[in-house]
Amino acid sequence: MNATGGASADPTARPELAVDLGRGLILANPVGLASGTAGFGFELRRLLDMDRIGALFSKGTGIHPRTGNAPPRLAETTAGLLNTIGLPNPGAEHVATVYAPEYSQWRIPVIINVIGATVEDYVSCVRRLDGVDGVAGFELNISCPNVGHGLDFGRDPSAAAGLVAAVRGATEMCVIVKLTPAASDIGAVARAAEDAGADAISAVNTFVGMKVNLDKRRPVLQAAGTGGLSGPAIKPLALAAVAAVRGQVAIPVIGIGGITTTTDALEFFVAGANAVQVGTATFSEPHAAITIIDGIARYLQREGVTRVTDLRWSGFAAGSVPPAGIEPASTG
Repeated sequence: MNATGGASADPTARPELAVDLGRGLILANPVGLASGTAGFGFELRRLLDMDRIGALFSKGTGIHPRTGNAPPRLAETTAGLLNTIGLPNPGAEHVATVYAPEYSQWRIPVIINVIGATVEDYVSCVRRLDGVDGVAGFELNISCPNVGHGLDFGRDPSAAAGLVAAVRGATEMCVIVKLTPAASDIGAVARAAEDAGADAISAVNTFVGMKVNLDKRRPVLQAAGTGGLSGPAIKPLALAAVAAVRGQVAIPVIGIGGITTTTDALEFFVAGANAVQVGTATFSEPHAAITIIDGIARYLQREGVTRVTDLRWSGFAAGSVPPAGIEPASTG
């Protein structure tokens, strides 16, 4: 066994970076761009070689167009970023007819992040995009803190299971469920999603936070007062959430939260992730994800490790109870 509790290191091993998320959705490497931080990919594609990324997780997309929240929408905090963007998007029809034809020419898979207020909203959006050339799979966003009903499905295992089952009945494509840290037991929600047919879990979305303008004696983000906190500040909480999820499910887990460097990504693999998403870091360094991909490959080669899953601590085995000190992340 190596120092992480995984398989013995082989100094001659060639790293295998590909990640199978299920139902034929295979990423060439374990680093994706997080939903909401790369838009629909077109602007960022001008700044970096997008084809080197493992996957693009699109901006949240609903069955109908949405304008989003009124500005100001962003506020920097210590080691983080608050946002209350409000999920603006052009709607599923536009994505299917305008964006997807472009995606079909890209080398990387584009996974559509799906939003809604009701089960019918999610199902209708998935049905419109199901089988569309250029759409590789779906990430169900049941965890946005910046819209009404955005956390309803993510907080309750039964509600999450009902939604996933309904979507599962509408598509044979890969279905990933993006969880909220606001759940009282994130592991239970993940397990319910798996039992209902989810192929993978993304953990986690942003934490609810606030910044105050002392001069005006009011919140900086005036639309709702609060926003979703992302960036390095949430990394320890996100790691704990990934460990809690990994302890309850056997399906792939995609870690999200404060991943800025190669070391950050590697720590998520130790905690139980099969892949990661880079988000807020892209705002300050558009090439962050590519730097992390290269760093992962070098680390695995140096350590004689074949796959990122070989880095996982044995205490985070699927189906186990989270070890002492690892509690489900919560904002409560």
